[in-house]
Amino acid sequence: MAMRGAHARIVFDLDDKMGESTCVACGECVQACPTGALMPKTSVGTQVVDKKVDSVCPFCGVGCLLTYNVRDNHIISVDGRDGPANHGRLCVKGRFGFDYASHPQRLTQPLIRKAGVPKDPAVVPNPADWSAVFREATWEEALALSGGALSGLRDHHGPKSLAGFGSAKGSNEEAYLFQKLVRTGFGSNNVDHCTRLCHASSVAALLEGVGSGAVSNPVNDVEHAELIFVIGSNPTANHPVAATWMKNAAQRGAKIVLADPRLTDLSRHAWRALQFNADTDVAMLNALIHTVIEEGLVDIEFVRQRVDNFEALKENVRGYSPEAMAPICGIPAETLREVARAFAKAKSAMILWGMGISQHVHGTDNARCLIALVSVTGQIGKPGSGLHPLRGQNNVQGASDAGLIPMMFPNYQRVDNAGAHAWFEDFWHTKLDAKPGYTVVEIMHKALAPDSDPHKVRGMYIMGENPAMSDPDLNHARHALASLEHLVVQDIFMTETAWLADVVLPASAWPEKGGTVSNTDRMVQLGKRALEMPGDARQDLWIIQQLAQGLGLDWHYAGEDSGAESVYEEMRQAMHGAIAGITWERLQREGSVTYPCLSAEDPGRPIVFDDTFATKDGRVKLVPADIIPANERPDAAYPFVLITGRQLEHWHTGSMTRRASVLDALEPMATASMSGADLAEMGLQPGDVVTLRSRRGEVALHL
Repeated sequence: MAMRGAHARIVFDLDDKMGESTCVACGECVQACPTGALMPKTSVGTQVVDKKVDSVCPFCGVGCLLTYNVRDNHIISVDGRDGPANHGRLCVKGRFGFDYASHPQRLTQPLIRKAGVPKDPAVVPNPADWSAVFREATWEEALALSGGALSGLRDHHGPKSLAGFGSAKGSNEEAYLFQKLVRTGFGSNNVDHCTRLCHASSVAALLEGVGSGAVSNPVNDVEHAELIFVIGSNPTANHPVAATWMKNAAQRGAKIVLADPRLTDLSRHAWRALQFNADTDVAMLNALIHTVIEEGLVDIEFVRQRVDNFEALKENVRGYSPEAMAPICGIPAETLREVARAFAKAKSAMILWGMGISQHVHGTDNARCLIALVSVTGQIGKPGSGLHPLRGQNNVQGASDAGLIPMMFPNYQRVDNAGAHAWFEDFWHTKLDAKPGYTVVEIMHKALAPDSDPHKVRGMYIMGENPAMSDPDLNHARHALASLEHLVVQDIFMTETAWLADVVLPASAWPEKGGTVSNTDRMVQLGKRALEMPGDARQDLWIIQQLAQGLGLDWHYAGEDSGAESVYEEMRQAMHGAIAGITWERLQREGSVTYPCLSAEDPGRPIVFDDTFATKDGRVKLVPADIIPANERPDAAYPFVLITGRQLEHWHTGSMTRRASVLDALEPMATASMSGADLAEMGLQPGDVVTLRSRRGEVALHL
C-alpha cells in the first residue's frame, strides 16, 4: 500500500508499473484478500456460480490442487486448494490460465483432409481457418477412415510401419490405454512421448543407479534440508510453486546453491550461485566429488553398507581436482571446495534438477554425477535429503509409469524381459512384440527412411502432442510428418502437427474429463470433470477405444468419463508393484496418495531408499563419468550458445497458454535474453527484434 487514509492505494514495488515490477501475477494477494478489495476481474458482479469442481492444475509437474468456479459452462475463476503439493498456492498459469478451454479456436468436429490438398511442411498454419485444407466429417466417417488406413498399413507393411505418440498432458488412464492400443492393436512397441526429449536421460541413470526413475522425496521436503542444490533448473519460471518452498527454506536459514550458466531469479535467494560455463557439468560435479573424497568427507558407513563401485568412482575423479577443473567450468577452485564441504557436512542436503542436466549428449552422465554426490555423502533416504528431477508436464511422471515408452511396459517392466513379456501377454490376452520399439527421435528418422526399409514408419497416431513445434529439429520433424501415408491427430486445437494430418479428431480439454495424474512427487491425484465439451468433441478415452475397435480390438470400458475408473483399475493391476493400494474409491475419498502404496492400509511413502535401493541387490550402483565434448562448439560462424527455457506465463508449444487471455496479455511475445555485455557490443536494445540462426534453422524473437 502507498499513501495514507483516503489516499491509500495498492502499488507494485515502489509504485512501478505492474509489468516492470517484481510481481509474478500469481494472484495470491487476490485469494488472500479478506475484504474483497482485490478479486478476479471475471468474478466481479458474479458472486453466484453454478458449481465448484475440485481438480488438479493441468500445467507443470508440481501437481497443485485447485477448484474451478463454473458458471454457464465456463470457468470464471480458479482457487487454490490445500493440497499436499501446494497448500493453497497457485502460480499465474494455475490461477489465470483456464479460459483456453472455451477459446473460439477449439476443434468441435472431426476433420478430413480435402482430396488433392498436399501436406506442405513449409506452410504456416492458420488455426482460425482450416477450411481450405480440411472438411468436416462425422465421427463414423473419420473413425472408419482412420482405422481402415492404419490397419491397412499394418497388414500390408507389418507392425513396425505404425507408431504412436501419446501425451503427458492427459490422464494416466489415457496414457495407459494409448500404449496398450499401440502394443496390442498396431502390434509393436513403437510408442513414445515427450519424456524422450526431457528427462529420459536422467531416468536412464536413475534406473541404472538406484533402480527407480522417480524422485526419492517430494519437493516440499526442502523444508527439512540444510542445503538445497538446484542445478540446470529455473524453478521460479518452470515450477513456481515449488520455488516458493525453496524460498521459504532459505528464509528459515537453509543454504541454496544454484548451479546454472545463467543467473536466474532464484539466485537472489542463493547462498552460492555457480554460474559455470555451459556444457561443463561433469567437470564441475566431478570436482565436487573429488573434494569430498580427498578431504575425507565421505560417509564411510553408508558407502560400506549401501554403495557399489565406490573404488572405481574414486579412481575416476582423481584427476578432477577443483584446481584442474576451475579453468574448464569457470568456477574458482576454492568456491567448488566450499560448496562440496557444505554439501557433505550438512545434516540434510537435497538435489533438484531440470532440463539443464538432462538435455545434453552427456545428460545421463550428468545425472550419474548427481547420484554419486548424494551417495558418497549419505545424503539420500532421509528427510531433507535425496534426488529430485523436477518433472516438466502435469503427467509426464504418470505417462511414463503407465508404459508410454518404447522399451518398457507399465511400471518400468522391460519389454525384452521374458518374465514381464509373458505376464503382459497373459494379462492382455494377446501376443506382444518382444523387442523395444523406436523412440520419438528414431520414429521421425524412420518416417523419412527409403521405401526399401522394411521398418519404415508409414502411419502414425498422435494424441495431445505437437512434435511439429516441439521436436528439436523442426524442419526435419515437419518433413517426416508430411511424408506419412496416413496421420491421425487427436487434439483440442489445430496445432502445427494437426495441420499435417489426414484426419483430425476433436478431443477433450483437461477440465472436460475426469481422471488421474501423477505429479513430480510420485503422487497420484484425481481430477473431476467441470465442463461439457464444445460441439461434437469427445473425450480422449472414448476416441482411443473407438480407434481400437477399428483395429480389431474388442474393448468396452464402462462407466463415467468414458470408463476412466475401469481403465484405472486395470492399470492398477498392471502396476501392482507401485499402486496396488491406491484404489479409485480411495482417490475419491482422499484425493491424493503417494506411491509406492501396496495395500489399503499403506499410507504411501513420500521418502524412499531409507533402508534399501530398488536395485536387485538393494545397493546403489555408482557409474563414473568423464567429460564428453559437445558435438558443436561456438565458432566464428555461430559464436553464441543458446540455452532454451520457459517463460513464466507460458508452457511448452503454447497451444493452451497462448489461448488463455490473461497469460497472453501478460506475455504476448516470444522473447530471448542476452547478457548485457553482448547487447552493448552489438548495439541492441531491449525490445529489438533479432534473428537467431543455427545450422538447422532460424527464429525471430524480441529481446
